[in-house]
Amino acid sequence: MDAFFVSVEERDDPSLVGRPVAVGYDGPRGVVSTANYVARRYGVHSAQAIRTAHRLCPDLVVVMPHFDKYKAVSMQIRDIFHDYTDIIEPLSLDEAYLDVTDNKPGIELAVDIAREIKRRILAETRLTASAGVSYCKFLAKVGSDYRKPDGLCTIHPNRALDFIAGLKIERFWGVGEKTAARMHTLGIHTGADLRAKPLSLLTAHFGKMGEVFYNFARGIDERPVVTQWVRKSVGCERTYAQDITTLTEAITQLTHIVDELLGRLQRSGFEGTTLTLKVKYHDFVQITRSFTQEQVLRSKDQLMPMAMQLLREVDFSSRPVRLLGLTVSHPPRPARDSGTQQEPTLFDDENLVL
Repeated sequence: MDAFFVSVEERDDPSLVGRPVAVGYDGPRGVVSTANYVARRYGVHSAQAIRTAHRLCPDLVVVMPHFDKYKAVSMQIRDIFHDYTDIIEPLSLDEAYLDVTDNKPGIELAVDIAREIKRRILAETRLTASAGVSYCKFLAKVGSDYRKPDGLCTIHPNRALDFIAGLKIERFWGVGEKTAARMHTLGIHTGADLRAKPLSLLTAHFGKMGEVFYNFARGIDERPVVTQWVRKSVGCERTYAQDITTLTEAITQLTHIVDELLGRLQRSGFEGTTLTLKVKYHDFVQITRSFTQEQVLRSKDQLMPMAMQLLREVDFSSRPVRLLGLTVSHPPRPARDSGTQQEPTLFDDENLVL
């Protein structure tokens, strides 16, 4: 979907159309969740501090998020997907992989399915979507971002290597800001540059991801579209308007986080044996501390003493804290088969990202 949260707000409040708009909390610790394309021209983007966004764009309109509304629209779009295939891998509320090799209407070309899904999304939700069509997830994802907004990009197997060669390294899946900077120091700026590097060099600098990048540069991505994911953790965190400076204040806040975490554990049915405390200081330096026990963590009597023990390892004397979080992880026994689909054969299947 195109600037999904903001697009929903603009749809429901036409006075926002044409103005620079961001969804987020308009406060000293607020962060941009999504910005529309007008705001992006000023340099406003997701995960940016609201304070920075206002400095870049003084006329920016900040709208509080309405996640229940976004979830409802997301489910409406998901229902449209299911009219074409049940092999759907959601990435977020506004993005998913679809394997349409054997689609329900029997449409021959994936690009025609993409056009029809885009048309239906516009007709039924009044929102635009962008789609990428190709034989693997990597290229489908790249294609979905390539011609936003309201775009459609098809990358055929015969043209894939030439397309990848000209692709900026920042567009590769798994390449964030820090990885891109490391790539640049190695002389890697495009897919062609990446393809010229030996596997040994890439794994030496990027570990297991080095092999992934090596394969992507050659148009190889054998990941299937996964219809179900095994949950590995449940957590929650809070960013505070005022920094926490004392252990007593941190304990009070941690009590609220434990209560919220217990509610999420109960709703999800997740069971884990490891508790992890996340702390972000006022200067954005982040640390984690973990503790594992044999019993499943399912009560406040278990979680609170463990959280307190981890909290005592945190220095409040000279470094105020802006964020606290807790996560439960490590299920006590191996999860059952997730029911993933059989891996598609490379160059034979087409995956669609919306």
